[in-house]
Amino acid sequence: MTTFPAESQVFHDSVTGAQVRRLTSHPSIHHHPFFYVPAYSADGIRIVFVSHRSGSPQIYTVARDSGEIFQVTNCDDLGEWSLHPAWNENWVLFLAGGRGYRADLTTGKTEEIADFRPYCGTRGDGMIGAGMGVTALSWCDRYWAVRVTMPEGAALIITDFQTGKSEEILKRDEIGHLSFCPDDSNLLFVARSLKDRVWLVNRDGSGHRRLYARKSGEWITHEFWIPGTRELAFVDLPNGIRAISVDSGTERRIADFNAWHAVTDRRGGYLIADTNFPDNGLQLLDLKTGAHRTLCFPGASNAGAHWNGPFPYENGPIEVYAPQHTHPHPSFSPDGKHVVFTSDCSGYSQIYDLEVPS
Repeated sequence: MTTFPAESQVFHDSVTGAQVRRLTSHPSIHHHPFFYVPAYSADGIRIVFVSHRSGSPQIYTVARDSGEIFQVTNCDDLGEWSLHPAWNENWVLFLAGGRGYRADLTTGKTEEIADFRPYCGTRGDGMIGAGMGVTALSWCDRYWAVRVTMPEGAALIITDFQTGKSEEILKRDEIGHLSFCPDDSNLLFVARSLKDRVWLVNRDGSGHRRLYARKSGEWITHEFWIPGTRELAFVDLPNGIRAISVDSGTERRIADFNAWHAVTDRRGGYLIADTNFPDNGLQLLDLKTGAHRTLCFPGASNAGAHWNGPFPYENGPIEVYAPQHTHPHPSFSPDGKHVVFTSDCSGYSQIYDLEVPS
């Protein structure tokens, strides 16, 4: 595979003074995985991202020390939001041409592990939710969850890497963002309709149940797990973030600022969130104290005018323009000491790395 010399540049945020490192500079689209999907290799040495520099989206890594860029894939029809780096080993999963693959992040060696071509596709319509084609991997790196399109509705497929079998566990009219509970590889969050999103299902397909019933007017979105708590958190736009215990149903509020995409570190001690309408920069929140501070201002264009106002889907789906590479989607490194984000402030979306202040 091809390697590229370092393109990195270090600068300081004009408002907070934080030292930020831009890791890519090619005049093309770049973005890291979706915000709750790990963006760093398991050893923390590399950041995994997608670049369009070759003329089509491909998976690359950039070394945090040297800045060297390595091209991992060279394939047709990459599902550019399907990539999911492993939690504990240095490989990445992705979808391409209706098949599922696993690639080594250091050599690029790729193997096919699943075939989804019998279905109608691995993405829904549009450019948000199911239209992104985001996949999920259990924190033990054994189970891979993929949403596929059926003639009527959608299905959830679980591939077990130990047995090599893929099983269809759930069929519904809508299935969107997927994520495994970090404390239980037998439990997943599955997003349903925009008006009734927050659902759970067991890995064997049993126990499909609603965790939170949305109230009229509420904008519930961007769910994520809090490690060590068995709580699923979600953004209550623009009022903050709430979390619910999957066991007791107990609800609590953990943030009261206008969080947009939020996720915790792997120990569940801190939370990082971008903000929008207004853009108040990346916010770092201490989950013990509730105190938060601004780390930096990505300056991303944050495309998606529908975010600026009340819940827009009360009367059904609407067509929106929200290219995901224009959103920061901040995410922690495995040790929690760095944050990666995407910004198109230079004219093209690029990858940035920020050291978290102690």
